[in-house]
Amino acid sequence: MKQNIKNLLYPELEEYFVQKYRQKFRAKQVFKWLSLGVTSFAEMTDISKKMAEELSEDFYISDLKVLRKETSKDGTVKFLYELSDKNTVESVLMQYKHGMSICISTQVGCNMGCTFCASTVGGKVRDLEAGEILDQVIFTAKNEGVRISNIVLMGIGEPLDNYENVLRFLKNVNDEHGINIGYRHISLSTCGLVDGIDRLADENIPLTLSISLHAPNDSIRNKTMPVSRKYPYEELLGAVKRYLKKTGRRVSFEYTLIKDVNDQPSHAKELCQHLKGMLCHINLIPVNPARGTMAPSEMKRIRQFQEMLISGGLNATVRRTLGTDINAACGQLRRAEYQNKKEGEPI
Repeated sequence: MKQNIKNLLYPELEEYFVQKYRQKFRAKQVFKWLSLGVTSFAEMTDISKKMAEELSEDFYISDLKVLRKETSKDGTVKFLYELSDKNTVESVLMQYKHGMSICISTQVGCNMGCTFCASTVGGKVRDLEAGEILDQVIFTAKNEGVRISNIVLMGIGEPLDNYENVLRFLKNVNDEHGINIGYRHISLSTCGLVDGIDRLADENIPLTLSISLHAPNDSIRNKTMPVSRKYPYEELLGAVKRYLKKTGRRVSFEYTLIKDVNDQPSHAKELCQHLKGMLCHINLIPVNPARGTMAPSEMKRIRQFQEMLISGGLNATVRRTLGTDINAACGQLRRAEYQNKKEGEPI
């Protein structure tokens, strides 16, 4: 069977061209074309027609179809992409002062079951291949005519539950022969898979690790994040401390504030006790209200929570909310599409 050529790492592509053509330099040409979003080998003008035909016999080039596109009044653009098997994933393009940032998906659906997230509707269908993850960056940049400078793996799916494909994606998107986005401009978010955090620490990749914490203790976290039953609070924080010791990189804690669930002063005090002295940043997130999910905290309560963390010696900021008018929170477009599908159809 043909394989998606975008799943190959650059050294593997070099090996292919050396073995088949004894022409190592061809890898550089093809890899660059792929990063520009070509959808056929015939578009590669610096390789022969014969080589293009032979490549087509061994490989195919993955593509994404824009199923829906919504643009917010703040400039945020959300794509619902259709994959080759008719399943769907989401990507969100956001504009900041430092450049264009994209939030991408790593799985079709998600098995983590967080109660405040629309991504879990229908559970996980399958993992995305490395090339399919990369395609979201390639085709969003191509569709919008922009240069993407920052990547956040915080869309649909749990990145560390698709470890090998995500690792391949990271290496390819960072490769100097292609898109060449520096690791320090990439953030990877996990709900707290301890074994994955330990594996990532050993990779020596200087990205930003974000932990979706969202609670100050196991009692609350167990109710909103089922993963906490497998990896309790102290075990998760132990993995974070090991990560900090090995990498020396500051960790970000994502904390979505849910009205009357995890936003009380006592919760802020408890969070300070757990995280004080740790090289970290707390990103407070006003939960993006989605139909059927929990209600967001009032901004007054969020600011009070932030002030208590800062007074407790922690670095805490409130995330700027983007795309609320287009349901930009991960999983919401796909959820709407899912609700319109007939039972048994791809989502």
